[in-house]
Amino acid sequence: MDICVIGIGYVGLVTASCLAEAGNKVICVDNDADKINRLKNGQIPIYEPGLTELVQHNEKAGRLHFTTELKTGVDNARIIYLAVGTPSAPDGSADISAILSVASAIADIMRDYKIIITKSTVPVGTHKQVTELIKSKTDVRFDYVSNPEFLKEGSAVEDFMKPDRIIIGCESPKVREIMKQVCTPFMRKGNRLIFMDTISAELSKYAANVMLATRISFMNELSGLCEKLGADIELVRHGIGSDNRIGRSFIFAGVGYGGSCFPKDIRALIHTGNENNTEMKITKAVHQVNTDQQGRFAQRIIDYFKTQLNQTTLAVWGLAFKAKTDDIRESPALYCVGQFINAGIKVQAFDPEAAAAAKQQLGDKIEIFENSYDALKNADALIILTDWQEFRNPDFDTMKSKLKKPVIFDGRNLYEPDIPAKAGFVYHSIGRKTASPGEIA
Repeated sequence: MDICVIGIGYVGLVTASCLAEAGNKVICVDNDADKINRLKNGQIPIYEPGLTELVQHNEKAGRLHFTTELKTGVDNARIIYLAVGTPSAPDGSADISAILSVASAIADIMRDYKIIITKSTVPVGTHKQVTELIKSKTDVRFDYVSNPEFLKEGSAVEDFMKPDRIIIGCESPKVREIMKQVCTPFMRKGNRLIFMDTISAELSKYAANVMLATRISFMNELSGLCEKLGADIELVRHGIGSDNRIGRSFIFAGVGYGGSCFPKDIRALIHTGNENNTEMKITKAVHQVNTDQQGRFAQRIIDYFKTQLNQTTLAVWGLAFKAKTDDIRESPALYCVGQFINAGIKVQAFDPEAAAAAKQQLGDKIEIFENSYDALKNADALIILTDWQEFRNPDFDTMKSKLKKPVIFDGRNLYEPDIPAKAGFVYHSIGRKTASPGEIA
C-alpha cells in the first residue's frame, strides 16, 4: 500500500519504519528540514533499540522516503497517518493545533479519496473537529480513523511489530477491511484487532496510560508507608504481583514516572473531566502522588547533606526518564537534579544516551562525564535515578575507591540491600530499610 506518515518524531518514525518493513511504500513528511536531511543520510534523531537498522534497511530497499513537501506525501498515498505532537497546553489540555493545522493543509491539497488516520494521542472529540474542518474546506471524499499508539519507549519497535492489541476507531465497514489489510502483517500470532467507535478509541488511549500510572503511583505511595513501618516494598511487590488478578507489570516503586505520555495524558484526562463536569478524583491523586514522590526522594538527599550543601558534590547515574531511551521530557531524574542544584549542590552525571539532551537543557549547571565511574570521582554520594541495565552489576570496589564517602541513594531499587552494604556502602533505597556495613552479618 501507499502510505504517508506526517510528523516524524518518536511515534511517526517508528510507525513509518515498521509499516515499510511490512512491505508498504511509506513517505515520511516533516517540516523540520534538518531532521529530514539527517534521515536521508541515515542519521536517526532519536535513540530507540532496533530503529536505526529498520530505517536504514527500508530506505535502502526503496520503501521508506523522506521529504518536507506535504503535497508529495498526500498526492502519492491513499492512507495518511497523522503523528504530529500534541503537547500539554497551559491549562493541562492537549494542544491539538498541529493536528488541525495539518488536517487543514491536507484538505487544501487532496484531490482524491483518502483515509486519514490519527496516530497521535488526542482528546475525545478530536475526530469530530478534524472531520468538520476537512469537510468545510473540500468536497473530496475521505474517511477518518482513530488508531492510538501504544508504544513504550525502549521497546517501541517490538511493540509495533508484535502488539498486544491494535485499536481501530472508525465507522465504515469498507475502511475496517482496509485497516485489517494494513494490520495483518502484525497479527501473525493471532487476531488482536479491536474495532470500536472513534470516541471510545480516543478515550481508550488515555484510560490505558492513566491506569498504568495509577499502578506506579500506588506502589510509590505504599513505599512511603513501608519506610515508616519498616516493611520492604520489594517483598510486598512480590507478594501482590503473584496474584494473577494484579500481575507483575508496572508495580515497581521508584522515584516517579515521567516521559512524554503519562504526565501529559493525565493532565489531559483531568481537563476532559473538568470540561464535562466530571471530577477525575483518582487521576488527580495519581498526578499528586507522583509529584510528591519525586520531591520526597530529592528532599531526603538534600536533608542528608543539609549541614554542608554548598560543599557537597553528588554523582548521578541516569538522566533519561527511563532506560533504553534518550528522552528527558518530564524526567524525574532531571527534576531531582534541579532540586540538588537549587540547594547549592554540585552535580556530576552520567547517562548512556541522554547526556547530550540534559546538557543542552541544563548547560553549565551540571558536569557531564562519558564514563559512569569517572562521574563518581570525589563525590560525596552516588544517586541512581534511571534503571539502565549497565548500572545493575557494577564494580563496587571501584565505586568505593572513587567516591569520597561510600554512600548510595538508589531511586530505582537496583540492588539487594545487603550487596552494597557488604561492599562497605551505606545504601538508601525506596520503601526499604537503610542498609549499612555494620548491620550485615
